[in-house]
Formats: sequence, C-alpha cells, structure tokens
Amino acid sequence: MKHTLRRALLAACTLAVSLPVLAGEAEVRKAVGGILRQEGSVTSLQKVPYGDLYEVVLSNGDLVYVDGKGAFLVSGQLIDLKNKKNITAEREAELSRVNVAELPLKQAVKQVRGTGKRTLITFEDPNCGYCKKLAKDLRELKDTTIYVFMIPILSPDSGDKARNIWCAADRDKAWNDWMVDGKMAAEAKCDTPVQKNAEMARKYRITGTPTMFLADGSRIGGYVQLADLDRQISEAEARVKK
Repeated sequence: MKHTLRRALLAACTLAVSLPVLAGEAEVRKAVGGILRQEGSVTSLQKVPYGDLYEVVLSNGDLVYVDGKGAFLVSGQLIDLKNKKNITAEREAELSRVNVAELPLKQAVKQVRGTGKRTLITFEDPNCGYCKKLAKDLRELKDTTIYVFMIPILSPDSGDKARNIWCAADRDKAWNDWMVDGKMAAEAKCDTPVQKNAEMARKYRITGTPTMFLADGSRIGGYVQLADLDRQISEAEARVKK
C-alpha cells in the first residue's frame, strides 16, 4: 500500500498557475476561461469538500481545481490521504460514464455469445491492432451481447473497410472474418452509420480504440485481458441489478 500511495503522490505533482484574485463561482469560471483563452471552456464547476477548492470540468473533459479566491489553478490528482483514495480518478470515472439507454445500438454490429444476457459495447476501428487482439479474445467470452460501433479514426481506408463490413449480408461474420482472420468482405456500397458513429465518438470524447462501455455505462479505455474484462462485465451487471 505504501508503494501504491507513493506512486499516486508522485503522479499528483501539480502545476500551479497564478490567476487574478477573484471570488465566487462566476469569477472562477471567468478566470479559468481567461487563462485558457477559450470562451465556454468550463462545462461544470462545483465546490468540493476538500480544502477551499472548486472542481472545474473543462470542455475537453479534463478536470482541474481552483481555490476559493480564484487565485490558483491546480492540474493534477487530488488524493485523500486519510482514506487512501484517489478523488480525481474516481470523479473522472464518473464523468466518463455514458447512459447506455441513449446509445443507438442499431448503428452497431451485434454479436451474441451464449445466452447474451450480459452487455458489452465497444468503439473500434477496423485497422486497430488491439481491437483485433480483443476480437480474438471475445470469441471465448460467455453469455454476452456485444455491440461494436465502427469508427474510422486510424487510417485513410478505415472508412472503406467499415463500409464493406456494414454492407455485408452477415455483419457479425464479416467483422470477425476481418478482425480475426484478416479476410475483408467484398467491396460494397450501402447507407452506413459510420459517420454518425464518428460524431458520437467525438461527443463522448473517444479518441482511441478500443474504448468499451459496460452495462452500467462505465468506461474501459484500451485493451484489457479477457479474464479481467469478463470480471468487469459481471461486476457492472451486478451494479445495474442493485
């Protein structure tokens, strides 16, 4: 635990930026926007019960803190030393959640494993190496419905590959033929949701693939081993049922 806390504290080395001495939420919001030279750069601001600090969420999703007088902006990890808890990490995880009920699942390639009673939602690029590794792992995933939103963000031909897969008669098979076996579906043209998926990815600040979401909306950024992923899927399902 000591080593873990030490690493967290090292990661928490902060950058303090002097701001005009102001007071109140409106002034804090204005000060942050001024130092970042961007109007509307603050999406939310709230007082936190840790010292004299305001939590400020920026439009790019970053989280920073400003003192109550609007004098200093602190960028870094806020650690609760008494309870050995990373306040910032927990808050960032909360902010990165999505409302699964709002996701347009018809725009995703649907795959059903076993009973399909659990849920996994992924955003992937057909040229993503870690997505291909994930696809191979997911062949062994039990009792899960997988929704794959294809987003072309890595290569010029990612959009073409996504289109060919979407326009195939069997999208599930076409996706796995390519991601697992390297066999691309025949060139085809049809109306696809790929552009809409890309816009949705920007909305949720998805900049890398794979990005995954579980049944409770919690986010997993990047590839994880199948055993760990299976555990997280089950834990999310349990949280939803509570």
